[in-house]
Amino acid sequence: MTTSPGNHRAEPSTTAGEREMLDGWLEYHRATLAWKCEGLSDEQLRATPLRPSALSLMGLVRHMAEVERYWFREIALGEDLPDLYSTPENRDGDFDFTARDTWAEAEKAWREEVGLARRAAAGRSLDAVSDAASHHRGEVFSLRWIYTHMIEEYARHNGHADLLREHIDGATGE
Repeated sequence: MTTSPGNHRAEPSTTAGEREMLDGWLEYHRATLAWKCEGLSDEQLRATPLRPSALSLMGLVRHMAEVERYWFREIALGEDLPDLYSTPENRDGDFDFTARDTWAEAEKAWREEVGLARRAAAGRSLDAVSDAASHHRGEVFSLRWIYTHMIEEYARHNGHADLLREHIDGATGE
């Protein structure tokens, strides 16, 4: 693995086996989201410059903490966990925050969920079927499917993060 110039992302191997490849791409996208948030103030991380959208970098990080928790712990491991931010009354709680909610808390929760997701996946085969069914679809999923979905989820939201960062301070990047 190599690091791209100007950021701290490890480039995934171009010849790795399937598991290493999936791990590499997921880690790359996790690092991309962290990189897009680097060096900004709480105010900038809360900014929603793409009105009428409520997207913010802090909201994206909170959202990805929820997504990591849901797919790796609730679905893959079958853990019964409450949402971190959303409620039945407010399904978008990850994007709705108050002045009391800080970037430090959001980043800490996300990094904790990433660490727990890594541990949840570590001993499982890509063919392992989830211990729980999706709340929305009622289906079980292979760990391979979860990895692929998580890479897609990060890639989509990293595109949003790219646009947000450019609107906040003009920074662009690969």
